[in-house]
Amino acid sequence: MSSGSKQVTVKVRFRDLAHKNTETLWATIIEGDRYRLDNSPFFAYGVSWQDIVEARSASDNVLEYIRCVKKSGNRTLRVIFQDYRSDDPCAEEVLAALRNLDCSYEGMQPRLISINIPPQVDLSNVTEFLKRQSGLQWEYADPTYEQVTGRVQ
Repeated sequence: MSSGSKQVTVKVRFRDLAHKNTETLWATIIEGDRYRLDNSPFFAYGVSWQDIVEARSASDNVLEYIRCVKKSGNRTLRVIFQDYRSDDPCAEEVLAALRNLDCSYEGMQPRLISINIPPQVDLSNVTEFLKRQSGLQWEYADPTYEQVTGRVQ
């Protein structure tokens, strides 16, 4: 793609049959069946922002995720604020601390946050911070819990 050309974005569908979740993520067309993810997942596991994925048109003409082709180095954790909303002062403290750890995040609904951990940030620093916070439920999304611990949840 030349520097003067316009990037085209599409939606790629991710289905998690084990958890009965489906979500679509924005992605930029790279070439052929390859796309770069433009946002962080809220339900999909094993992919993160800027990963290159393969997707093909399904029978309903929606692009369906096939596999991750190239990892970006970003990792994803998800947080649910149990005791308060993401716009409450308690949540703002948590979100400010995540920004101070050089993480970014996206919100969905008032309680669900998808955290992006860039390649240069130590994942264990972020998880240790989250473990110390009350009123939070969090999970590994990429890497998955199984990849981190070697155990199935």
